[in-house]
Amino acid sequence: MSHHSGYVSVIGLPNAGKSTLINALSGSDLSIVNAKPQTTRHRILSIISGEDFQMILSDSPGFIKEPKYKLQESMNRSVYSIFEDSDICMVVQDCKEAKLLDHSIIKHIKLFEGPKILVLNKIDLVEKNQIDAIENKWLTLVSFDHIFHLAATKKEGIPDLYRWLIELLPEGPAFYPKDQLSDRSYRFFVSEIIREKILELYQEEIPYSAQVIVTEFQETRTKSGEPIDRIFATIIVMRETQKAIILGKKGKSIKKLGILARKKIEQLTEEKIKKFDNENFKFKYVVG
Repeated sequence: MSHHSGYVSVIGLPNAGKSTLINALSGSDLSIVNAKPQTTRHRILSIISGEDFQMILSDSPGFIKEPKYKLQESMNRSVYSIFEDSDICMVVQDCKEAKLLDHSIIKHIKLFEGPKILVLNKIDLVEKNQIDAIENKWLTLVSFDHIFHLAATKKEGIPDLYRWLIELLPEGPAFYPKDQLSDRSYRFFVSEIIREKILELYQEEIPYSAQVIVTEFQETRTKSGEPIDRIFATIIVMRETQKAIILGKKGKSIKKLGILARKKIEQLTEEKIKKFDNENFKFKYVVG
């Protein structure tokens, strides 16, 4: 039996639904999902393996045409680099958004020599004429090998896209162990979960530039021998006033943050986490 493997680049504007799509394809919530644009900061590989294939989905930050910060410039560079080692290029377009990718990115897509796929996402939120209009707009610029209409949040159209991607994979060996889900560490995903919950809870009060670093991870056991983990993290914010917002009155907000983060971490790891409170979080400030 021949084996097929390859890298699939996932490209789109901020908030196009790239992370939701990758999570739906992989069956794991490895990519941070939030209504705020550019919540994905790092290039994250989601690894999907079967007996005779391995598909590696590369989730990149959404491209911002006019970056305002060095962080945004760095994230834009990672979008360009995604073309260098990809076997398949998958463009994700929000059907509610008339704007397309920047012309410089479209130029790279046109020059890409492998299969090119256009995914029109969020079709459940618009009328058919709007879907047709955005599709025709893309087809005047790029010749795609296939076009998919889907609603990633509802997983509508995901099975067909999944099968098509596997068929397009070139013949080759597995690049990662078959039981590995990502190239990122456990600590990385824990920090991303905490950051995701910060964006959910505080919305516009805390900018998406807030960072989380897991500084300590303790694997312990209860008296009955049940495994239980304890996590300590540092939250990096821009100003001291943002620390007060995250803490909330008498620490109520950060307690809620800890509860929400703990629940999702436990789902990811299938291990219990000791409760988060003020003792688990420290703060640092970055001027920018």
